[in-house]
Amino acid sequence: MISNNLTALVIGATGATGSELVKQLLLDANYLKVKIFIRKQIDLDHPKLEKHLMDFDHIEKYKEHLSGDILFSMMGTTLKQAGSKEKQYKIDYTYQYDFAKYAEQEGVKTYILTSASNANANSNFFYPKIKGQLEDAVVKLNFESIHIFQPGILDRHANDGRSLESFSVNLLNTLNKFGLLKSMKPMPVSVLTAAMRAVVQKNTNEKIHYYKLNEIFSIEKS
Repeated sequence: MISNNLTALVIGATGATGSELVKQLLLDANYLKVKIFIRKQIDLDHPKLEKHLMDFDHIEKYKEHLSGDILFSMMGTTLKQAGSKEKQYKIDYTYQYDFAKYAEQEGVKTYILTSASNANANSNFFYPKIKGQLEDAVVKLNFESIHIFQPGILDRHANDGRSLESFSVNLLNTLNKFGLLKSMKPMPVSVLTAAMRAVVQKNTNEKIHYYKLNEIFSIEKS
């Protein structure tokens, strides 16, 4: 999709990755409008920004606002933050799938999902299982183009309560300096979101695309 008159829809806009994406989209001349769908008001204003307070348990009530060109789906939480597996499943699967379904019905053509490197619907572990289930579900929707990003550990540069993740990032960055575990290099959220914007501008005849760690780094550099 090569255009300079795009309207982006973003869910998960208040997280570290989502907020970085929104910042980049607002500066990107290819986008005329950036719609964010949030559960509580945030202190951010821009001429291109359109904020929608939403009850994600009733997305169907907001369908009239879901028109646009590209949906960036970046929701995600931890079991600790969610408080239960049921609530985590709702955020990591139900909300994202339902939003994608309604956006596709409203004519959105391109879908971009932040998933996980170990996503697997058949996993015995809860987190990769729900990520894999979401991937398997959204590829069946009738978008013209679907891009699924599967980064490893993200370097969010933020204290968002993911203490184990922050520890892992610091440890891996140290080991990488000595040439160790390069295949597990932490990915800054700015790199991930730049790669997401870049794939939108590429012409391709394939509907479904998956991007893993090294490929994402390559996209951002190209």
